[in-house]
Amino acid sequence: MSEQTQARFSFKLLKTDGGARRGEINTPHGVVRTPAFMPVGTQATVKAMYPEQVRDLGADVILGNTYHLMLRPTAERVAKLGGLHKFMNWPHTILTDSGGFQVMSLAQLRKMSEEGVTFRSHHDGSVHEMSPERSIEIQGLLGADIQMQLDQCIALPAERSEIEEAMQLSLRWAERSRTQFEKMGGPEKGQGLYGIVQGGDNPELRVQSAKALGDMPFEGYSVGGLAVGEPQEVMLKMLEVTTPVMPVDKPRYLMGVGTPEDILESVARGIDQFDCVMPTRAGRHGLAYTRFGKVNLKNARHSEDPRPLDEASSCPATREYSRAYLHHLVRVNEGLAAMLLTWNNLAYYQYLMQGIRDAIDTGTFEEFRQKTKEDWARGDIEPYVWS
Repeated sequence: MSEQTQARFSFKLLKTDGGARRGEINTPHGVVRTPAFMPVGTQATVKAMYPEQVRDLGADVILGNTYHLMLRPTAERVAKLGGLHKFMNWPHTILTDSGGFQVMSLAQLRKMSEEGVTFRSHHDGSVHEMSPERSIEIQGLLGADIQMQLDQCIALPAERSEIEEAMQLSLRWAERSRTQFEKMGGPEKGQGLYGIVQGGDNPELRVQSAKALGDMPFEGYSVGGLAVGEPQEVMLKMLEVTTPVMPVDKPRYLMGVGTPEDILESVARGIDQFDCVMPTRAGRHGLAYTRFGKVNLKNARHSEDPRPLDEASSCPATREYSRAYLHHLVRVNEGLAAMLLTWNNLAYYQYLMQGIRDAIDTGTFEEFRQKTKEDWARGDIEPYVWS
């Protein structure tokens, strides 16, 4: 099958190993191998990376952000210019989030109602409205292969009453999002719409939300509200009660997660898709992810170290540049530091995902999981000593 095949959205579960799932999502712009990590291209770009680099690392899908793109350059302009795939030169699968999280966290002077959210742009204070219908309209104009319902995401900890109110509102918005998606011809275009499970850190509400969404005709289902500052143990506990009641034959996406360990543990609990700004943001701040765990290139221990981050890596940024050089670039705040370390970090995340997929295929996921965690626990290689 060519990458450009105009297929309809579908999901095929190929293999399970314990709770871990191996599958494929088919979209109009190609096949997404799952479990999948989706690099974040917030404003129609994965920061500090060329699209070709992102693809060569093994990414089948990237994420665009509805809130940011609706403000600049506007969804209408992107549509006029041929859609988001053409606009950003990414002819592969694109997922767009609903913009709801950014409205709650970035926008000024928000006013929430049953209809939607009225807010002021964090750029210039201009007033905008975001309803379930408008969110889906924007995502449709962008031409995203995978779209998300608008939901209300609240920070944790929160009172049960507040969590339940937001969860129920999100369910009502899910129905309205689905109606608008069908009105815009999403299914006929081969696109998919995901519902979002909410419920905070309350197991009962999580199950209630997941079951209600499972009765709605979504192409996939997401778990939201678990990347808002809660401890990892809370996130994993919520997954343990949520994924068993989610549809088995649809993809499951954990939004905004996370660290390599978060991903590994969430795959073990039945999650298929992930996104997070962490690898790109860390790269811009001198932090590298490797097989040996995190490496802080700001640290003076690297200043005279001629060794690469990982000589066994297939990524040129990881294998061909010395730690001393990377340390120097970070210390003098050169743009190349962000480029090389982002390249390294995304390479490691895709390396991890390929390892996970291979392990599930061979029925050795638990062994892979333990070995990977042992390697992280051992830590980085010893400081270099000149002879």
